[in-house]
Amino acid sequence: MDIFIGVIVGLLVLMFLVTAHEFGHFIMARRNGVNVLEFGIGFPPRAVAWIKDKDTGKWKKLPRKEWKKEKANKVVYSNSKDKHLTQKGMIFSLNWLPIGGFCQMDGESDADTREGTFGKANYWSKTKILFGGVAANWIIAIIIFTILAWTGMPEFLEGQFTVANDTRTESIPVKITTVAKDSPAAHAGIVEGDYIVAIDGNEFTHGSDISDYNQSHAGETVTYTIQRKPSCNCPEGTECNCVILDDEETIFDTYVTLNPSGSEYLLGVTMATSQALSYSTWSAPIVGIGLTTQLTGETFKGIGIMLWNLITGLGSQFSLDANVRQSGQESISAVGDSVSGPVGIIGVLFPAFTSAGPTNLAFLAALISVSLACMNVLPIPALDGGRWLLITIYKIRRKKLTKEIEERIVSRAFVVLLALIAIVTILDIVRIVK
Repeated sequence: MDIFIGVIVGLLVLMFLVTAHEFGHFIMARRNGVNVLEFGIGFPPRAVAWIKDKDTGKWKKLPRKEWKKEKANKVVYSNSKDKHLTQKGMIFSLNWLPIGGFCQMDGESDADTREGTFGKANYWSKTKILFGGVAANWIIAIIIFTILAWTGMPEFLEGQFTVANDTRTESIPVKITTVAKDSPAAHAGIVEGDYIVAIDGNEFTHGSDISDYNQSHAGETVTYTIQRKPSCNCPEGTECNCVILDDEETIFDTYVTLNPSGSEYLLGVTMATSQALSYSTWSAPIVGIGLTTQLTGETFKGIGIMLWNLITGLGSQFSLDANVRQSGQESISAVGDSVSGPVGIIGVLFPAFTSAGPTNLAFLAALISVSLACMNVLPIPALDGGRWLLITIYKIRRKKLTKEIEERIVSRAFVVLLALIAIVTILDIVRIVK
């Protein structure tokens, strides 16, 4: 059930972030005189649609019978003198597939010269329109991080951006989100929702540190100090000393015999990613901007490292030295491990972060929003940055970017992009199965 809820939450969050990206294109298009034919939430098939009449400015429901008259998502009302299909007003639609959204502008080819089309807009207007979606994703990240800075910001990064003289850090115990059946944790009476206060008297604030400690004590019996809300009796069959706190919480010690090294798991639990929270007051907006900037830099740095590992890894496969080839294979494997596609994000990350609570889920949403912005800046023709680069190159060369050339370049890049998504999706499935 937790996985199902996490998947639903993941789909909704991703749809919101992608729709917000498209809304950024929409705002910039309207502000720069480009007609928007349709703005849709979700992807077709269409569920319901409304149209805003150009003459009256009023919205009315678009009858289903009118959908059959569409060509390339355009509702045809009349033919103009230059034989282009026109539309009487902008359409707003809700669609059945909850995987994003879209903003369809009139004349999206750079070669289009009709008034009100994207092609007719000047270079600066096209730049603002293409990067409007990127800006929207960065703004969303800034807003989320600003709110989290007020309410409690999870510490995920080493050296995470803060304003030192306006930051209060609070460390809370690591929360257990799931417990495997018949695991050492289950036998010790540990349940979902418990907090790990200490192990053998050592306090931990990060799940990764607990995992490292367990690894170094594999096969041994260790003492877990557990905090449970609300107050309750100690688990049956465990040796523990209960302490009832003023806030009606229970703390008890339970002895856990960890599985041997090399087992499927040592303890048999999943834990919240981070439990150290920092709080800010007047500097919260600064933290929002600073952390978004920091994560943007880290994202581009990660992309650079990934590309370098991929290029050097592939190049090393032509070496006659077996050690060099082995090292290259490890670099290529590292690339696969560092990339997660839709299946991994929705099927693994969101269920884990949803179980960890709304604060961690909000942080993940902001992080993905930053990632969407960074990915769309990349010079890949099927993405916003690539389309802008293509338009810029032809402008510098003072040559006309014809519709045929643009479609050929963008379509081929899109095929490559889909192939990469397919490969990453397969890797996600393999990792989940394992």
